[in-house]
Amino acid sequence: MMEGLRLLPWTTADGKPCYLDPDTAHPGALSLLADSVEVSQLGSAEEVLAGSRAVLGDAAAGERAVRFALTRAAESLEDVVRIAVSRGRRIGEDGP
Repeated sequence: MMEGLRLLPWTTADGKPCYLDPDTAHPGALSLLADSVEVSQLGSAEEVLAGSRAVLGDAAAGERAVRFALTRAAESLEDVVRIAVSRGRRIGEDGP
C-alpha cells in the first residue's frame, strides 16, 4: 500500500491506479476534482442499480438488455469498490 497517498477514482490509460499526495489541510484542485468524480460515480451507480433491477424484474427482457444491464452494473461496481478502498485507506490513516 502507498501510505499517505489517496487512490484516485480513475486509472491511467493502461489501467494502472493513480494516486495523489494530498494536502488534507488545504485540498487542491485535483483533490476536489476527485471528490466530484466520486460523487458522480456514486450517483451513476445508483441509476445503474435501478435500471438493472428494472431489467431483472422484466420477464420479457431479452438477452441483449440483460447483458447491457450486467455490463453497466459491473462497471459501476468497479467504480464503487475503488471509492470504498480509497476511503477505507483514508479512514485507516486518521482512525474511525
